[in-house]
Amino acid sequence: MRIALAQINPLVGDLAGNGARILVACQEAAAAHADLVVTPELSLWGYPPRDLLLRPALLSNQQEALDQLAAELAATQPSLAVLVGVAEPIAAAEKPNLFNAVALVSGGQWRIVARKQLLPTYDVFDERRYFRAADQPAVLEFQQGGRSWTLGLTICEDLWVEEELQGHRLAGPDPVAALQPHRIDVLLNLSASPFGQAKAALRHRLAARATEKLQCPVVYVNQVGGNDELVFDGASFVVDASGKVAAQLACCQEQVAIWETPRAGGSPEPPGTHLPTLGLGLGLNAPLPEANEQLFRALVLGVRDYAKKCGFRRVLLGLSGGIDSALVAVVGAAALGAEQVQALLLPSPYSSEGSISDATALVERLGMAAHTLPIAPLMAGFDAALAPALDGAPHGLTAENLQSRIRGCLLMAVANQQGHLLLSTGNKSELAVGYCTLYGDMNGGLAVIGDLYKTTVFDLCDWLDSPAAGPCRSALGLPASGELVGAAIRTKPPSAELRPDQRDSDSLPDYALLDPILKALIEELRSPEELVSQGLADGSPVDAEHAERIMQLVRRAEFKRRQAAPLLKVSGRAFGTGWRMPIAAL
Repeated sequence: MRIALAQINPLVGDLAGNGARILVACQEAAAAHADLVVTPELSLWGYPPRDLLLRPALLSNQQEALDQLAAELAATQPSLAVLVGVAEPIAAAEKPNLFNAVALVSGGQWRIVARKQLLPTYDVFDERRYFRAADQPAVLEFQQGGRSWTLGLTICEDLWVEEELQGHRLAGPDPVAALQPHRIDVLLNLSASPFGQAKAALRHRLAARATEKLQCPVVYVNQVGGNDELVFDGASFVVDASGKVAAQLACCQEQVAIWETPRAGGSPEPPGTHLPTLGLGLGLNAPLPEANEQLFRALVLGVRDYAKKCGFRRVLLGLSGGIDSALVAVVGAAALGAEQVQALLLPSPYSSEGSISDATALVERLGMAAHTLPIAPLMAGFDAALAPALDGAPHGLTAENLQSRIRGCLLMAVANQQGHLLLSTGNKSELAVGYCTLYGDMNGGLAVIGDLYKTTVFDLCDWLDSPAAGPCRSALGLPASGELVGAAIRTKPPSAELRPDQRDSDSLPDYALLDPILKALIEELRSPEELVSQGLADGSPVDAEHAERIMQLVRRAEFKRRQAAPLLKVSGRAFGTGWRMPIAAL
C-alpha cells in the first residue's frame, strides 16, 4: 500500500480553502500512485481554531467543505482515499459537544473513523474547552490490493503517552496500548505539533516506542506553517517496525511524499517507491537540519505566515545597530525578501557612531531600504512641553523611556501610513525582567524573537555568520557567503544607548548568568529557594540574592507582558497564551 504524507499549511478557519489545499495534495499523491492520503490534525480547520469552533455557521461550512471534497475527489481520483482532520458535532445538550476527529473521504462519501482520546489542556493548548474525549481506540479496515489492511488511527496527543520520555503525560487511557489486541498493520498519527527545540527527536522516540508495543510501522503526519504565535515545523516521518526512521519529510516546508508499506514477509520494496512530490527535490530520507537551522527556519516561517495570513506584504523595524534588531532584520529579509523590508534608523544624541555605522552596513549587506530619522529635535520638544508639569525637563528613567516612546511613535506612524507590519525586536530576557518600554520598543504587531533568550540570540547570530549556515542562507534568498550579521554587531557589549556609556550590565546581571536562571524560573517553574538549594540543571550554584532579585523582576514585569505584541513561540514555555500569571499577586 502506498501512503501519501500530506504535510500541508492550512489557513485557520478557511474551510473551503483548506479543502482545496487537501484536494491539491490528493492530486499530487495520485500522480505518484498513492492509495491513501494522510493529512494533519484538524486539517480542514487549521490548528488551532480556538473559539472559531464555537460558531455554528462554521460547523455548517465544514459539512459543505467535506461534501465538496468528496465530490471532487470522486470525479478526479475515484480510487484514492484521504484522511481529513475535522471537528465532529454530536447531538448533546451538554457542552462541549464536539469531537476532535478524523473523517475518511472515499468513493464520493465521507464518514468519521476516529476520535481523539487525550485532549491537551496545558501550555498553549485548551482542547477541553471545545472537545470531548473519546473512550475507544480507532481501527480502520482499509481495502487495497486485494487485501484488508488494519490501520490504527491516533490524533496528536494520543501518541504522547511515554512519561519516561517526555517527563509527563496526561491522565487518561493509553491509546497506543489499546490497539495491541487488534494486531494492526500500520499506526497512523495525524498531528498538529508546534515547533520546539529538540522536539523532532522526541517525536521520533515516541513513535519508536509505539512500534515496540505494536510491532508495526508508524506514519506521523504533522501540520506545517505559522498560525499566530505557534509555528508548526512539519518534519513528518515514518518509523519502521524496527523503530528506525524510514522516511523523513522537510522541516518548515510544505511537502507531499509517498511511503510504501513493506511487502508481505518484509521483502524489500522495489526501487523508486519512495517518491517525493511537489517538485521539492527532497528525498524521504533527508536528515533534519541542525538545531540552529531548525530554529532559524521556524522564525522565518513564523514571520512569513503571520504577515501573509494577516494581509501584510511588507514589514518595518527599528534598526539600532544592536544584535537583536540585526537578527530580526535578517529573519524578515529571509521571510519576505529584502525588498519587502524597511528599516528606520532612529539615532539619539547617545547613539554611538559605531551603532549607526553597523546598522548602515547591515542594511547594505541585506539590500533593504532604510531611512534615518534623528530624534534629538523631538526629545527637545518633549522636554519643553513637559517642563511646566514636571518643574523642569524629564530626567532619569523617565527621560530614557521617553526616547524609546518617541521611537515607538515614529515607527507606528510609518507603519500606519505605509500599511506595513511593524516587527518588534525585544528578546525573551528583556521581556522577562521588564527591561523594555511599554508604548516604546515594545510597539509592534509581532515580536519575532520574544521567545529567544539573549544568549540564544548571540548563538544564532554566530551560526548565521558561520560557513555552516551558507546552504540555508542561500536557500532562503540571503547572501550565501561572507558576514551577514557582522562581527562588529556580534561582539559589542549590549546597550540600549539611552544615556552616556550605558551598558545592559549596569542594570542586569550578565546574560550568561541571567538566562539560565530565567529558564529555570520560567520554563521549569522552579522557585528561588529551589535554585539556591539544588542549583541549576547543569549543577551550577545559584546565589540567593541573584535568584530572588531576578524573580522579583519577573513578577513586576507581568503587566508589561500582558500588553506586549504576540510572539513566536519556540521554547517549552513562552510568554503568551501558555503563560497565565496574575498581575496583582504576591
